[in-house]
Amino acid sequence: MALHYRKNVPSQINKALKRRHINGAFISSVESPHYNCTDLGIIANKAVYSVFVIEGEDKNDHESATSNRLAKVLNLKGEVIIGDKALTYYLDGGEGIDLATEWYKKTQLPFVFARLCYNCHGKAMKKMAKEFMRTPHKVPQYILKREAKKRGITPKQLLWYLEHIEYTLDYKSKKSLKLFLKKASK
Repeated sequence: MALHYRKNVPSQINKALKRRHINGAFISSVESPHYNCTDLGIIANKAVYSVFVIEGEDKNDHESATSNRLAKVLNLKGEVIIGDKALTYYLDGGEGIDLATEWYKKTQLPFVFARLCYNCHGKAMKKMAKEFMRTPHKVPQYILKREAKKRGITPKQLLWYLEHIEYTLDYKSKKSLKLFLKKASK
C-alpha cells in the first residue's frame, strides 16, 4: 500500500523523483538513464492497449514522457493518449495505433515504458524489486474490483489488460530500451 502513496501520472512522478520528493518510483524509461534503476519495469511485448496515437492533429499527452517520444521515434502523426483514458477508449471500440505494437513491428522487440528507479535506499529498492519479480502476481479481488470501478471497466477487462504487461527486464527488454534511448536522443 505504501507504493500507492504518491500515485500519479508518469510526467508528475518523473518530476517528484527529480525533486527528491520521493525516493523511488516507476518512472518513464526515457528519463531512467538519469537514475539508478532496477531490472523491474513496465514492459509490453507486442500490444499494450493503453498507449495509442489516434487520428487528429499532432498532440502530445501531457501525462506522458516516453510515449510522446516513442511516437516521434516511430514518426507517427496524431494525438498521443495513454493510461486509463487510452484503455477505456480502446475497450469502447476506439481505433488507433498501439505504440508497443508499432515498435514490435519495426524491431521485433518488447517496449519498456517505465523502470523502477531510485535516488536513495538502493539496497532496499533492489531487494523489493527482486522479491516482486520472484513472486507470482495475484491481485486480491477487493483491489481488482476497486481499481476496475475507478476506471469504469469490469474486473475481467482489467485482468485481461494486466495479462499484456511484463515486469522483468530480460535481455530483449534491455536491448530494446538501449535502442529506444539511442533513437530518442537524436
